[in-house]
Amino acid sequence: MLGPVILAASRSDRMRRFVSAAPGTKQVVARFIAGESVDQVVPVVQDSAAKGLEVTLDVVGEDITTRAQAYAARDAYLELIGRLKELDLGTQAEMSVKLSMFGQALDGGHELALANVRPVVEAAAAIGTTVTLDAEDHTTLDSMFAIHEELRKDFPGTGCVIQAYLFRTEVDARRLAASGSRVRIVKGAYKEPAEVAYQQKSEIDKAYVRVLRILMEGEGYPMIGSHDPRLISIAQELARRAGRKLDEYEFQMLYGIRSEEHLRLAAEGHRMRVYTAYGTDWYGYFMRRLAEKPANLRFFARSMLTRG
Repeated sequence: MLGPVILAASRSDRMRRFVSAAPGTKQVVARFIAGESVDQVVPVVQDSAAKGLEVTLDVVGEDITTRAQAYAARDAYLELIGRLKELDLGTQAEMSVKLSMFGQALDGGHELALANVRPVVEAAAAIGTTVTLDAEDHTTLDSMFAIHEELRKDFPGTGCVIQAYLFRTEVDARRLAASGSRVRIVKGAYKEPAEVAYQQKSEIDKAYVRVLRILMEGEGYPMIGSHDPRLISIAQELARRAGRKLDEYEFQMLYGIRSEEHLRLAAEGHRMRVYTAYGTDWYGYFMRRLAEKPANLRFFARSMLTRG
């Protein structure tokens, strides 16, 4: 299986240099990354809004090593929120953040990440939107959930992400499926050991459905992060059985993947949010997209050969 190999490569500086220099990289990266700056991503938000789509914006670059980088990440999100406010796009775009980018893995990282993310959440609330805390590898989750709980005391709309492939997730879902909560469910995109996570696709899919049923039958707001047609159909059926209206849950898909499906779901009246990443430190995000789907890797290899 190539997925685990690619995920391991996402942490390799040597592979980072190789991929960045490859002739076809820029073409493929542009498929998944909406730009490198706020100025480049704002038109994407405007275009999405015109098509009836919402977005969640991710400033890529979680692999930081200094406090200065963590403060820079905070400031990058505050700059983004300022631009959304200027253009009156607050209700069309929320933010997704990785706490590692805010310093979670540094010394004193839990407190540092909370201190850095709080002003971002506060600024987002001031323009009528919110922030979702992305899930990362399993060793970071207790800290993420604790920060999520703390933020929700003042900003109850703060969301979080759970990953179906982890054994712990059904328990987490039951705790989180409460009134007012916003929870995105994804399959999971990090290399996790067999001691903590399902390894086979069939097992992960079954776990996804179990967790999704918990969220749909709960009192919160489920956000279905998937491109899988079968899981999307199951989500619609579970929502129907739970008596949910179309505005009581939403679908989320990645920028550059199944764009026609984004429009189809929106045309049917579903809330459809496009996870839109931008920034210069795109490597880790890009490699996870390759690992998730063999077709993405084939597209990259074909582009390299063509350009070469």
